[in-house]
Amino acid sequence: MSTNRRTVLGAALAAPLLAQFMGTTSAAADEKWGTISEGWVEVRWTEQVQAELNRLGAVVEAVAPAELVKDGGGPGVRFPVRSGTGDPSLKSLPEAAGDGVLDGGITVRTPTGTAQVVHVQGILKDGLASGKCVVNGVDVSHRSAFRCVLSEGLLTTGNTPVGQPLKVRINKVPLHPTPEVLEVYTATFGTPAITADTVLAHVTAEGVYTPPK
Repeated sequence: MSTNRRTVLGAALAAPLLAQFMGTTSAAADEKWGTISEGWVEVRWTEQVQAELNRLGAVVEAVAPAELVKDGGGPGVRFPVRSGTGDPSLKSLPEAAGDGVLDGGITVRTPTGTAQVVHVQGILKDGLASGKCVVNGVDVSHRSAFRCVLSEGLLTTGNTPVGQPLKVRINKVPLHPTPEVLEVYTATFGTPAITADTVLAHVTAEGVYTPPK
């Protein structure tokens, strides 16, 4: 398997796991955004994605300090957030936006090759997640990789005075593939058993949000 093919393989398989905070470094953060600290992102893929991984003989492993999650909530990976900025949009969750850098990564092993995905950076804006990461030493970017249905997520917050750091948690946001991701996937593996309406994963993220001054 060539390096280019391994790169596409890694990106196609890893994308459902990394979508929420993947982004392009060229996208500048809004000056009105606050900062995110003490955060983590957990991505749990659906049965449809697990079935596709099984079909390809793929096994997902975590690259420390990321950790695999295996419990009644389904398989997934939890990533520490190294740094981030954003606006959780407490009054209207669908308008939430942000960018960030995740620690750790994943390794995807198949009978025909292995792809390690690290240095994940990202941005979420207008309900679309795009991304940049390093796959087997090669920079890979995806624009408009996933559609995040923020309106279906559950937002919870701590109780602190206005303007002070606030713990924020967004639970179980569904992720759908964009046509661009489906095109790349189909070109690599053939027509998948998923569509733009398929929920690939649910994302939960938590962190301390410090509003801008």
